[in-house]
Amino acid sequence: MPLHLTLLNGRVHDRAGFSCGEPALDTYLRQQAGQHQRDGIATTHVLANDDAPERILGYCSLAAAQLNLDDLQPADRKRLPAYPVPAIRMARLAVANDAQGHGYGALLLGHAVNAACAVRETLGVRVLVVDALHQQAAAFYRAHGFRETAAQAHTLYLPSGTP
Repeated sequence: MPLHLTLLNGRVHDRAGFSCGEPALDTYLRQQAGQHQRDGIATTHVLANDDAPERILGYCSLAAAQLNLDDLQPADRKRLPAYPVPAIRMARLAVANDAQGHGYGALLLGHAVNAACAVRETLGVRVLVVDALHQQAAAFYRAHGFRETAAQAHTLYLPSGTP
């Protein structure tokens, strides 16, 4: 099954048919993602099958952000100036109920990391930050190398460079 990642397109993608089991993530995709993308608040990246491009298998939303320097772990603060750290926030990540268990969450996360690295080529970005919805989501991010911030256990970050 050939897959592709693309920006959300309300004329192509079936947002109403998406369900991941987390009502807040379903509602965001259906009601806010398109508007946020048009308004320059966040971009939503959709994973779809080439054979059924309208069906959303999963998505992630990315936005510009910053993280307080004190929220980084001490080793990650080295050589950084004493002001907020430029970041990209993965605002949301979800995989459709019937598509879970196929590694699509990791694929979407990898896409977000690649997007952060690409932005870093032209604009300062030090970390990819995420506010995990719950402990299970936080464990997923920790398993992929994210570190807890000093402020909150469910806010995690992934450095995009070595300290």
